[in-house]
Amino acid sequence: MHGFTAVFLVALALTTVVRVWLSQRHIRHVLANRNAVPAEFSAGIPLTAHQKAADYTAAKTRLGMLETLAAAVLLLWFTLGGGLQLLSHAWERTFGAGGYAHGIALIVSVALISSVIDLPFALYRTFVIEARFGFNRTSLALFFADLAKQAALGALLLIPLVFCFLWLMARMGAMWWLYAWATWVAFSLVVQFLYPTLFVRWFNKFSPLEDASLRDRIEALLTKCGFRSQGLFVMDGSKRSSHGNAYFTGFGAAKRIVLFDTLVSRLSPPEIEAVLAHELGHFSLRHVWKRMGLAFGASLAILWLLGWLIGQDWFYTGLGVRARSTAMALVLFFMVVPLFSFLLQPLASLYSRLHEFEADAYAARVADPRDLVRAVVKLYEDNAATLTPDPLHSAFYDSHPPAAARIARLQAQQT
Repeated sequence: MHGFTAVFLVALALTTVVRVWLSQRHIRHVLANRNAVPAEFSAGIPLTAHQKAADYTAAKTRLGMLETLAAAVLLLWFTLGGGLQLLSHAWERTFGAGGYAHGIALIVSVALISSVIDLPFALYRTFVIEARFGFNRTSLALFFADLAKQAALGALLLIPLVFCFLWLMARMGAMWWLYAWATWVAFSLVVQFLYPTLFVRWFNKFSPLEDASLRDRIEALLTKCGFRSQGLFVMDGSKRSSHGNAYFTGFGAAKRIVLFDTLVSRLSPPEIEAVLAHELGHFSLRHVWKRMGLAFGASLAILWLLGWLIGQDWFYTGLGVRARSTAMALVLFFMVVPLFSFLLQPLASLYSRLHEFEADAYAARVADPRDLVRAVVKLYEDNAATLTPDPLHSAFYDSHPPAAARIARLQAQQT
């Protein structure tokens, strides 16, 4: 066996086993605490809602385990099973080997096959799990319309980007990765600017916030925080799901505040103000820019590594591929990188949770922390989010702190 093949198989096995093990721990922990609402939530969340959240979490996590196993099998087929080699040969009969058209066709084929494998899981999640727990409002027609729009948007944005990367890899010599990184940064910033004003309208309708008292309350909060936005909008999230949320999007002149219609109907004006104060905290503390900076730094390191690996024969042969090309290197690299970075995931989750605590502290200074506590409890109940996650699973996956820790900090700031 090739040395890198053994390393790859060990990494794949380790990542898959740890993912499944974490999921099993999470299910056991959540169900073990199913029949008792944590004391700090007993006054606000009934036992039936707590049990619903436990069952919903367990159902989603079981499906996630199956997705993990399917992804491992698909990766093995693409690599050591000869799938990538087969696709490369098939496209060589239509396009010249190693050309731009051949490379784009190879990458698009991998994306399409992966999407087809993912489709049954998405259908089951939406029309079985989400429907069973009363969240799904999506019709089958809307589901597939969204899928078609996502494919069209992906093709519109990513095919030109892939072509640009392949061109840079072919023309810019050994330092191509630095030019590719600069291109990626520019592309990301342009998409961040265009998405909230253009692309998101492919999927949802936005209307100005009509509630005058709520609008006045939010505008007073924005003035207090020195925040300017392009507008306050309500999004028709209820046509797909009963889950509620609110978010800020864009940057510069394109900043917008978006409330799900489900959130507006469920929370009181002071609670909505507190939720938005939390989101304002992310902007005021420059969390968005800090995360983007971290992502750009990581992408620079990743592309440098790819720039080195692309010339190593063992990288291709160790993954079951004989056809060397820039497109093949891209595909292989982004398939295997998650295996070797998975154990670093708790660091990313910890960084995100620290930002959430900071945003909560900001909200407690500019709004009433009691309103944020009430909003958080309502959102956990409405979204059937578990109050008792497994601590280790949470450390790996949760971008937000557990509800108990978050509320304990907010309550401490009330004094």
